[in-house]
Amino acid sequence: MPSLTLLGQSIVSGLFIGGLYGLLGLGLGLSWGLLRLINLAHFALVFLGAYLTYQLAGTAGLNPFLTPLLIVPGFFLLGVALQWAFDFFRVNEFASLLVTFGITVVIESVIQWVWTADFRRLETPYATLSVRAGPLFLPVTEMVMLLVATALSLLTWAWLRFTWVGKGMRASVEDPDIAAAFGVSPRRLALLLSGVGAAYAGVAGMFVALVYTLAPSQIYAWIGVVFAVVILGGLGNPLGPLVAGIGIGISESLTMAVAEPSWAPLVSFALLILVLVLRPDRI
Repeated sequence: MPSLTLLGQSIVSGLFIGGLYGLLGLGLGLSWGLLRLINLAHFALVFLGAYLTYQLAGTAGLNPFLTPLLIVPGFFLLGVALQWAFDFFRVNEFASLLVTFGITVVIESVIQWVWTADFRRLETPYATLSVRAGPLFLPVTEMVMLLVATALSLLTWAWLRFTWVGKGMRASVEDPDIAAAFGVSPRRLALLLSGVGAAYAGVAGMFVALVYTLAPSQIYAWIGVVFAVVILGGLGNPLGPLVAGIGIGISESLTMAVAEPSWAPLVSFALLILVLVLRPDRI
């Protein structure tokens, strides 16, 4: 059996990686649940944001935590443009899976063309900065990542629940015709929500660049676990992916500490299969 210190550090690491899972699943879950679009290009946007962060911070010398000021507005407009194209060509839920996969391949090719397929690592002073809490070490970057994921999830939940825009968006999902009769424009709200989801991808990309080594092929490594997080958390639920992500992250970390690291992916998919068997209405 591993020591209590190792188990405690594993729980802390799982908590932080769960925050990233929740942040990655936030935009995808909103698009899937409220727009009925399975946007695989969300993962490509995350890595495009990571490489842009690498370029702005590593080459241009900008503070990495300031890069979203430049990246997020552009990603918001890109998300709006993608949603406009989906509306114009009347892309349905199943077709969106195929179309956005194609967009993902295109973005991966662009990344590989600009930055090559070599592994790249963003070296910053924050990489080794940590706070000690007894026998445990808390990396500062991961703590900020968890705080940002929690803040964005709570703010999005409050936005959808208490603002007129959020109420109109939820009404348009329930019954678009009735919502339109009361002056709600589902198309405009969809454009706004798609832009917000893409902006969240840019924020997630910043943390991916700060924490991980980058390679274009890693775009596909996150799809399985984030899909599990989104489905377990509930489609269209801003808080669900964060809670599910933390649960999966801690479970994976404890599995790696107690058993074999190769068993960690089994956790998320075992939970996903169990939930889909017991609650097939989750999708």
